[in-house]
Amino acid sequence: MAEGAFRSAALKAGLDVKVASVGTAGYHIGDPPDPRAIEVARRHGVDIAGNRGRQLAESDFSAFTHIFALDTANLAGINARSPRHHGAHISLLLDVFDGSRGESVADPYYGDADDFADCWDQITRASAELAKQLTRETGTFAA
Repeated sequence: MAEGAFRSAALKAGLDVKVASVGTAGYHIGDPPDPRAIEVARRHGVDIAGNRGRQLAESDFSAFTHIFALDTANLAGINARSPRHHGAHISLLLDVFDGSRGESVADPYYGDADDFADCWDQITRASAELAKQLTRETGTFAA
């Protein structure tokens, strides 16, 4: 969901960015997103059905300027896998909000459709804020 939400926010902000979703473990490699995630994204005009899971690679630390985790466990996994010298900024997604530093996005996996909708709301709000921050950093202005 995060990849689709941020891709949509970046497009609205006029940012030309490379976006990818990865996992820190080998689960779901090659699998599509959870059907509940696909449905909630679709209801918001974002198509993530073609996305496929892949694992974080060492090359991601040089290919991307920012790497965001949705929760503290994955943040620890990202930091554990990061090469000694890399240029990527690593943080939690909700760190984009001053009042939410160190907080995780609620994991909807063991919940129901409402939990996926709540997760989507958290991710899209953070994605919109991130797009605003990146627009200021890059000097790109939204139309």
